Amino acid sequence: MSTKDIVLALFEKNRGFFISGEQIASELNITRTAVWKAVKFLQKEGYEIKAVTNRGYCLDKDSDVLSVRGIRSHLNEKCAGLRPEVFVSVGSTNTLCRDKAELGEEEGYVAVAGAQTAGRGRRGRSFYSPADTGIYMSILLRPQGLSGDQVLGLTTMAAVAVSESIEAVSGKKAEIKWVNDIFVNGKKVCGILSEAMYEVPSGTLKSVIVGIGINAYAPKAGFPPEIAETAGCVFDKTEVGQKNRLAAEVLNRFMNYYDDPKSDAVYDEYRTRSLVIGKDVNVLKKDGSVKAHAIDIDRDCCLVVRYKDGTEEVLNSGEISIRL
Repeated sequence: MSTKDIVLALFEKNRGFFISGEQIASELNITRTAVWKAVKFLQKEGYEIKAVTNRGYCLDKDSDVLSVRGIRSHLNEKCAGLRPEVFVSVGSTNTLCRDKAELGEEEGYVAVAGAQTAGRGRRGRSFYSPADTGIYMSILLRPQGLSGDQVLGLTTMAAVAVSESIEAVSGKKAEIKWVNDIFVNGKKVCGILSEAMYEVPSGTLKSVIVGIGINAYAPKAGFPPEIAETAGCVFDKTEVGQKNRLAAEVLNRFMNYYDDPKSDAVYDEYRTRSLVIGKDVNVLKKDGSVKAHAIDIDRDCCLVVRYKDGTEEVLNSGEISIRL
């Protein structure tokens, strides 16, 4: 382990208590300067470490910080090839992954951030990504033999993985609003944005970025007015390590589905968790919305709807709204 990781392990062991720099240096057999540098690195990564003259350093006992070490501690063998990198804040994890992909980054890179200053949602919308409350991560994939039309399947895998992970970690039931939103107790707690990149001029799919934004906690000042009625969070109270565990659980479950794309398990789980089957919805089109009834979700996870005139349509992309 690096000096930073060794110092962090000592802080974790003594979370909430002050330890002098001299004591840390002596116990770990490193210099005071090395301790100071390690603390600065950890603070830069988002760890809430107080430094008080004549008392030393103290890691906040209630902070829940995303970290590579914390995420890796919960990953299983199927995620051995993943390379998570954690940031305190970025513009957009999807944009970061896209830039990495253009520079030749291989499959398995995962950008994870505690905040986004330019988070992106579907149809060019912004994605609210405040500091300290969420998990914002994007996975770089280079699937072989996948067509552009099949990218929806990766969004489906992510939606199921997130839903299962939320239940596993929080105990709360999670449901899916076609195609990419996760709801808990009638509130949206997660959005997913998958973006494909193609070779020019052949049009061959060369990479896909699966972006996942989860509201782990409610912002202290509340959600902005425009989403206050619809947005929710996964956890009711802050507990150390919850965000790392949830992030890792999502990666574990997503990679399990990704390694077996022909399995019916994703479809079955996605359909079971659907919020919309059997409900009246509004299908959003370029020239407005059209009322319809959601009949089913097919094997490709496309939404089958029936309009008032009796005609049916299979939606493989687009957006719907529903009153919950």
